[in-house]
Amino acid sequence: MTFAPPEGGREAAAARAGDLRAELARHACLYYAQDAPEISDAAYDALMRELQAVEDEYPDLVTSDSPTQRIGAAPSQAFAPVRHSSRMYSLDNALGFDELDAWLERIERELGPRQHAFVCELKIDGASIALTYEDGVFVRGATRGDGTTGEDVTANLRAVKAIPLRFRMDVPPARIEVRGEVYMPKSSFAALNETQDEAGLPTFANPRNAAAGAMRQKDPSVTAGRDLSTFIYQIADARAAGVSSQWEALAWLKRAGFRTNPDIVRAGTCEEVRAFCERALERRGDLPYEIDGVVVKVDSFATQDELGHTAKAPRWAIAYKFPPEEKTTVLRAIVAQVGRTGAITPVAEFDPVLVAGSTIARATLHNIDEVRRKDVRVGDTIVVRKAGDVIPEVVGPVPGLRPADAVEWEMPVTCPSCDGPVWRPEGEVVSRCTNIACPAQRWERLVHWTSRGAMDIEGLGYEIVGRMIETGMIRDIADFYSLDAEGLDALDTGRLKKDGSPVVLGPLMATKILANIEGSKSQPVYRLLYGLGIRHVGSTVAELLTARFRSLDAIGAAGAEELADTEGVGPRIAASVRTFFDNPDNIAVLKRLRAAGVRMADEARADVRAQTLAGMTFVLTGALSGYTRDEAGAALKALGAKVSGTVSKKTSFVVVGEEPGSKYDRAVELGVPVLDEAALERVIETGEAPGAADTADGSR
Repeated sequence: MTFAPPEGGREAAAARAGDLRAELARHACLYYAQDAPEISDAAYDALMRELQAVEDEYPDLVTSDSPTQRIGAAPSQAFAPVRHSSRMYSLDNALGFDELDAWLERIERELGPRQHAFVCELKIDGASIALTYEDGVFVRGATRGDGTTGEDVTANLRAVKAIPLRFRMDVPPARIEVRGEVYMPKSSFAALNETQDEAGLPTFANPRNAAAGAMRQKDPSVTAGRDLSTFIYQIADARAAGVSSQWEALAWLKRAGFRTNPDIVRAGTCEEVRAFCERALERRGDLPYEIDGVVVKVDSFATQDELGHTAKAPRWAIAYKFPPEEKTTVLRAIVAQVGRTGAITPVAEFDPVLVAGSTIARATLHNIDEVRRKDVRVGDTIVVRKAGDVIPEVVGPVPGLRPADAVEWEMPVTCPSCDGPVWRPEGEVVSRCTNIACPAQRWERLVHWTSRGAMDIEGLGYEIVGRMIETGMIRDIADFYSLDAEGLDALDTGRLKKDGSPVVLGPLMATKILANIEGSKSQPVYRLLYGLGIRHVGSTVAELLTARFRSLDAIGAAGAEELADTEGVGPRIAASVRTFFDNPDNIAVLKRLRAAGVRMADEARADVRAQTLAGMTFVLTGALSGYTRDEAGAALKALGAKVSGTVSKKTSFVVVGEEPGSKYDRAVELGVPVLDEAALERVIETGEAPGAADTADGSR
């Protein structure tokens, strides 16, 4: 059906557009926020098409809060930083009812006999968002980020239909920021993964990842197609809404048109709080969306203010986290997997099982000692879970269901990839393949080179790199830089379409990968050094070496003693580095990288500060208000200091923030000078070493 603008000219069109927007907003609220639709989807779409026709005829009538503007912003090229109106704190966790009870008891002690209540809300397993409205109109949406600064994802959040573009109230606040969670329903997640799989594309691990990825799409229409929803549960500044408690805030948010979770309770006793958590745990699998716990908050905002915050989290709230979801399945095999350094790891392969929102079929068993400790055998019925709801883990066998012919698994004596000898160094738990030409190590080394911490070449993961190796496109890291579009776009990914034909990489993905490879040439030298996969050289050691020697050539020319003399390196690492650079095959690969234009030296910077803190070691502990720990550490390193994670007699200073813990106690015990944050700021600003006036004598 085609809709024409109403007769009567612009004035009549403006009135009709206003009526349509109001009606569409009302129905959107009924559908998304209240789950009580009054009209069919077809009728809603008809109203939307009529409004679109009016706005097409009179473009000057288009408003930012019009439903037609949910999708239509041009794809953004970047996400600008957004500073939140107030900090978005994370929550302390209660990992079990014992910790929840301890928190409740502490609140009861601090508040005494005064009357108070708690609000219990389901903890949605999604991605946090902050929405800003001016005069009731949606103007900005942001991710949580680090809690202080997030990313501007306004265009994408406009595409989420559960987010109202205008408040459903006559007199909205002049400006207000509300917060909540964007999530993907379980049914939508299943449909998305089915579509991805049919297209030969990677599937998503869980609904949370899918929702977070959808928010950061460059094209808002992609976000719109992901079928996201929201639950809003917080007002950044409650005074703007005139409410005095969390319970009142949730009611206000619902009146304003936001979707709030109906599964909430106002509990007057600790027993009621615990009962709600127990019910939530029982109902977890029946909900249409993923939850990973319950958030418990003191209801009164005045009482919240009285209880205050730590440096990391509010004292008036806690997240009761569900115990890891455990499932049983059958262990079909234990395979020996060869890593990039030759380490051989036993990996359990079992019948696929859905755990904590995603299907798992493999889990590492770490080493032969762990296999023995857990006593898992092929054919066992095993208990699996996700450690931290993320990493697949085998808990152990169900002894009563063990087959009579199940035998202990043995570590192979030859490498499963190359038949080279397997060696377990004395005093270590890891067995290793000693063949440097082992194909499995090649695969892991090549993937390591492309990883985020190394050269960060997006698009080159295990699957694609594996196919490149199988087809002979690459043998070593230098081969990445001689790839061409013609060969890459025809690469068989190993997946099949519905008709049985192979899925190829295609010109678009090939072009993107080649651009990412080209961009990797300018990565800092420490990433190059880390990417080489030298044993014992992690990213921190790579940074220490490149900070001192400035180029790969200088590192390669340094003797073992000179390398070991680098702070934080030592003889074992130095020997490993020296062994790498003494291998002519490795030098040949480095020459090819140089010829391809890969950066081999860090240019001296004119803005490098004087190394006035050279020779000093700082340890940071506790939360700092003006810096993150990484920022403070980087500032000290820029002045020549070493930043360590442990306190020893050689430590020069310990910087102490809020709730410092055992490192502060260790500093007092050893007599190491202690600096507070004000003293740290003076050091960073002036570049001068701390004086006696800056240090504390063990008291704070």
